Amino acid sequence: MRRYGKHTDEDDVRVRPNRKGNRPRTSIRPKHEDAAEGMVLTVDRGRLTCLVEDRVILAMKARELGRKAAVVGDRVHLVGDLSGKKDTLARIVRISERTSVLRRTADDDDPYERVVVANADQLAIVTALADPEPRPRLIDRCLVAAYDGGLEPLLVLTKSDLAPPDKLLDLYGALGVPYVVTSRAELENGDAADRVHEHLDGKITAFVGHSGVGKTTLVNALVPQDRRRTTGHVNAVTGRGRHTTTSALALPLIGAEDGPGDGWLVDTPGVRSFGLAHIDPSRVIHAFPDLEPGTEGCPRACSHDEQDCALDEWVAEGHADPARLYSLRRLLATRERHEGD
Repeated sequence: MRRYGKHTDEDDVRVRPNRKGNRPRTSIRPKHEDAAEGMVLTVDRGRLTCLVEDRVILAMKARELGRKAAVVGDRVHLVGDLSGKKDTLARIVRISERTSVLRRTADDDDPYERVVVANADQLAIVTALADPEPRPRLIDRCLVAAYDGGLEPLLVLTKSDLAPPDKLLDLYGALGVPYVVTSRAELENGDAADRVHEHLDGKITAFVGHSGVGKTTLVNALVPQDRRRTTGHVNAVTGRGRHTTTSALALPLIGAEDGPGDGWLVDTPGVRSFGLAHIDPSRVIHAFPDLEPGTEGCPRACSHDEQDCALDEWVAEGHADPARLYSLRRLLATRERHEGD
């Protein structure tokens, strides 16, 4: 058997080619300093629609980002074909740091956290006063997620022609959450859209609500130049609506000739549950600012759901609505059951 040394001069030595290429691998990645900045408008099966200046670009995520995913509202940096022409595809190479994040899980037993919207300024919680009946517990959960994620809440109450808003407003009056009450007639003549629009100017607002509350109808009234699919009917037996919005989408709050810059509306799919598995139970109290002063007399590391909790006496003295304490403890009990699984 013939053996070759390190410095052989034989010309019949065969070198096996590298099937992965002859270029040496490196961990140094390009900096993409010339990448253009854009905003993610929607995500669909791995393809992201982004706005770069005044052009709508279709893009994909670069491999170097790993498992980090971009969501609606993210500020991203793109390279590649940025013309926006048909059948072109850009590449997202960086995702900027987020100023706020709206997260949810499917339920409190689901460990998978879903980021719904990034960089939103406020969360508009759309709730019908009747048909279907309001769900205060879902509102509470949305408020917890909003405060925890750095968003300001806004209550939008629809269908006031079917039921008065007084009872629901009394329940949340102590929170100081801004609200707008609308009727179906006001949605049709545009008055409701004008009053809601006052709270949205210059902001990025995520709209959330369970099916059948009229969220899509309201969105269509606010953004008539880009109407979403019409609202489904409410089931007379279950009181639930049919999902008509299947993916989150950012829409510009503009007139046809005004150009962008007055704010953004992010329409999200209707929800039937709003899990809080991703939220630390100790932070839930921050979503109840009407109860927080009463925790000053609590023992150290109080869970606010035990015998020595000072909130019982605080509420009994009339400082807060007992229904609010019940709502807090119901959320805490749900989270504790999840932690114990």
